[in-house]
Amino acid sequence: MTREASRSATRTSSPTFSPLYRQIKDFLISSLEAGEWGPGDAIPSEGELAARFNVSQGTVRKAIDEMAAENMLVRRQGKGTFVSTHSDPRSFYRFLRLVPDAGGVAHTVSDPLSCVIQQATVEVATALGVTVGERVVCVERLLRFGGEPVVFDQIYLLADQFEGLSIERLRGGERSLYSLFESEYGVRMINAEERLRAVPADPYSAGLLGVQSGEPLLLVERTAYTYGNKPVEWRRGLYCTRHHYYRNDLG
Repeated sequence: MTREASRSATRTSSPTFSPLYRQIKDFLISSLEAGEWGPGDAIPSEGELAARFNVSQGTVRKAIDEMAAENMLVRRQGKGTFVSTHSDPRSFYRFLRLVPDAGGVAHTVSDPLSCVIQQATVEVATALGVTVGERVVCVERLLRFGGEPVVFDQIYLLADQFEGLSIERLRGGERSLYSLFESEYGVRMINAEERLRAVPADPYSAGLLGVQSGEPLLLVERTAYTYGNKPVEWRRGLYCTRHHYYRNDLG
């Protein structure tokens, strides 16, 4: 085996080997997590970052391309590259895929019902990666589309990261919850995974959503992650699809 082939085999078999652009991506994510650049801020140019990390601009570009594809960064033609923010109205519909049957975009209002500290159940603890009994914040809210109650959410958050969250804070303004979490608590939801299934409406959720008990609802269970793939939110959403449908664009 030649020396170059030996080096190649070592890189392939080594569990710690990572392409250079992925290493630059990890450095950039660490900088975002540390708050070097905040939501909506412009990051340095590719040339500046290449000089900072002593790599080629192509390597930096590949790292930024991947981060843009993952919605951590946004490229703006002629202006530069910026940190994504939940203050951008477009980000709201990245995480909420319910669409009116009639088409278009309905005016959406979040109506918080309660905000209390609880002990994490087995289900919540497993989703958030904490121990059973650890303090979590539980938020219940209705999401209204054009005044009609369409989604009933039960949202669980890590209490240590959301100290002081209250029903009064949740009722302030019309911005999205994720925008509030980003601006007030410095927690940015980067991505999420969801599980969907049909369930019958229980009496409590049926009363809130204005449907008959036992009527089918769409249950959406979501775990949302911040930088470093750390889970910070788990929610159970019951969706009334009488006049709406769940849309997911593939491709």
